[in-house]
Amino acid sequence: MEKYKNHTSVAALMNRSNVDTDQIIAKQFLKKVERTGFGIHLFHDWRFLEDGSANPDFELNNPAFEGAKILVAGDNFGCGSSREHAPWAIDDYGFNTIISTSFADIFYNNCFKNGILPIVVDADTLKKLMSEIESNEGVEFTVNLEDQTVSSPGGISVSFDIDGFRKHNLLNGLDDIGLTLKQTEKIDAYEVKHKQRFPWLWAS
Repeated sequence: MEKYKNHTSVAALMNRSNVDTDQIIAKQFLKKVERTGFGIHLFHDWRFLEDGSANPDFELNNPAFEGAKILVAGDNFGCGSSREHAPWAIDDYGFNTIISTSFADIFYNNCFKNGILPIVVDADTLKKLMSEIESNEGVEFTVNLEDQTVSSPGGISVSFDIDGFRKHNLLNGLDDIGLTLKQTEKIDAYEVKHKQRFPWLWAS
């Protein structure tokens, strides 16, 4: 998992509530176990028309949002099924930050495991952020995870809460596997002792 770095990026607007994981990544694309290759299918049913061409009315097809790393969305983002493919698709598409008033619990937890920062703000702040994007499409917001702030050219500056352990893991690029590998010496030492105590279990 890549380390999360403080950054200034285009903020894309998805002014929709209750965006569920079935829309984030549809079931017909859940055919792989690796984390990559899902970005092309993100929001497939909204992004593409029946003939496979881009839907000009879909928010993320707006050229002003090209290259955005920040997604500003409506309430209850990531509801629905628990599929971890949803944050995989979001990450593979290029987003590393999602700002909303609330997230579904499982999706919220899965974001941290995949290097994505989900930021919770109050309804008034979300409205202001959305309004600034609407009035200046392509605007760039600055996310500072170390200071736990989001700021905009229009003068918005908001602090957000995050669990200290999760913050540490994002900043250092540590997922569950990475955390385990940091304990390699202890694991090796345990195995040596275990072999000495129960040698018959290790006999070939």
